[in-house]
Amino acid sequence: MIGTLYLVPNLLGAVPPSDVLPQRTIDIAKRLDHWIVETPKPARAFLKSLDMSTPIANLDLRTFPIAPTSASIAALLTPAREGGDIGVLTDAGCPGIADPGAAVVAAAHGAGVRVVPLVGPSAVLLALMASGMNGQSFVFHGYLPVKPDARTAALRALETDSRANRRAELFIETPYRNVAMLAAITQALQATTWVCIAADLTLATETIERRPASAWRGHDIERFAKRPALFVVQA
Repeated sequence: MIGTLYLVPNLLGAVPPSDVLPQRTIDIAKRLDHWIVETPKPARAFLKSLDMSTPIANLDLRTFPIAPTSASIAALLTPAREGGDIGVLTDAGCPGIADPGAAVVAAAHGAGVRVVPLVGPSAVLLALMASGMNGQSFVFHGYLPVKPDARTAALRALETDSRANRRAELFIETPYRNVAMLAAITQALQATTWVCIAADLTLATETIERRPASAWRGHDIERFAKRPALFVVQA
């Protein structure tokens, strides 16, 4: 008998699990002894918050390999091939979205392991929902280039794509570069292009604001410094 691979959404910040996770997700996660995780420290913090059935120290935690190979990914699935269930956990949000979890999921399908996605917070979808932009057609780009010239080119390219295809364009940034990104947006994008930033999603400090690119000038963009955020743009 082959086990099941459960995709367990992590919290987006320090909130009680019951605030953002359905009871079914919590119940399934609490009984799992085998885990594939992005980073051990945030994984342990999340599992501790669930009041696990098994002591955290006794759980089998395996991390995504930095340079994955077919063999190393297959090794992560060993407990499932032996009949055990496995949870997949990213550092924040849903596994497989902007993290290495997709490779494990693809391997599970190839090995005949049942894959079950569980309900929980996704920063990408929450930001899109709250942006008022096109939820029928959108693209998530992950991180844009860091160097100023390349970043400006990427912003203008996605603006052109948005206008041509009438769709929303989403991306993320390392929190300490949020202010630099907002400043670049005000310079790179046309004045009327809509820009929404969704910061600290699901937390008490949650901030979601939408305005044209030109209207971001003069606003206190420093308040978005070092806060996990999603950017949504639509021309």
